[in-house]
Amino acid sequence: MDSENKLGDYLRARRALLRAGDVGLPDDGPRRVPGLRRDEVALLAGVSTDYYVRLEQGRERHPSDQVLRSIAGALRLDEAAAAHLFRLALPVFGANAATSLTVAPELVRLMDGMSDVPAFLVGAAQDILAANVMARELYRGLARYDNLLRMIFLDPHARSFYGDWDAASRLAVSNLRASSSQFPADEHIERVVGELTVRSPAFANLWARYEVRPRTTEVKHFVHPRVGELRLHFETLAVASAPGQHLSVYSAEPGSASHDGLTLLRRLAEQAARSDNVDQDEAWEKGDTRS
Repeated sequence: MDSENKLGDYLRARRALLRAGDVGLPDDGPRRVPGLRRDEVALLAGVSTDYYVRLEQGRERHPSDQVLRSIAGALRLDEAAAAHLFRLALPVFGANAATSLTVAPELVRLMDGMSDVPAFLVGAAQDILAANVMARELYRGLARYDNLLRMIFLDPHARSFYGDWDAASRLAVSNLRASSSQFPADEHIERVVGELTVRSPAFANLWARYEVRPRTTEVKHFVHPRVGELRLHFETLAVASAPGQHLSVYSAEPGSASHDGLTLLRRLAEQAARSDNVDQDEAWEKGDTRS
């Protein structure tokens, strides 16, 4: 878990990812610790070394907007990473509404109407709040279908299901960082981070890198146990009426092998749905209404 000095943790982690050559400074060979030195960041940001040290140690708690912009530039932070820096340094900047776990029935109808593509609703902590039959069939090879982070890091089948597990895990963690930045007081996000930090060293290592990247669009590579390889375009849309929720949709280029794979996936989903209906009907006939 993060310490109380979140700003300092972030600054240390980000400068550890940079080499002198990355920022135009002379490379003087091996260093005792990885990354830039504090005095080098201070030089690049145009502040005194003493001021930067106090900022990183948590003894300076009121940096100006100009100083933060200069440090963001020195550390080569992109827009999302710079926004995270501002949220940590300026609590008012990071204030936001509480996340929502309530699923609107209109969204469920929308997803169910997407019969040709996998679609699912994800919460701020990466919980899968609702999904259509295509999405459930896509992830059927995994033992669990509850939280994307738990699926990636705790499910033993994940490393064979994700075509590039390293990339998928890194993107998932950086996306969770983005969510935690938007909703810094969300207790559910904290519980998920705490659980995974304890149970997965791989997650703990990636979480300590402090990479921030909201997920918007990308190509996902899956190896489905029955369909085979799928390379799907991933798009995620924020749900304006429910803070923290995103509607995620996978699609494939028409005429591609992955498009044919989605057609097969739809047939498997339809078969599974019919089988589930038969099982439910049999349960009712036997008087077992628990299903």
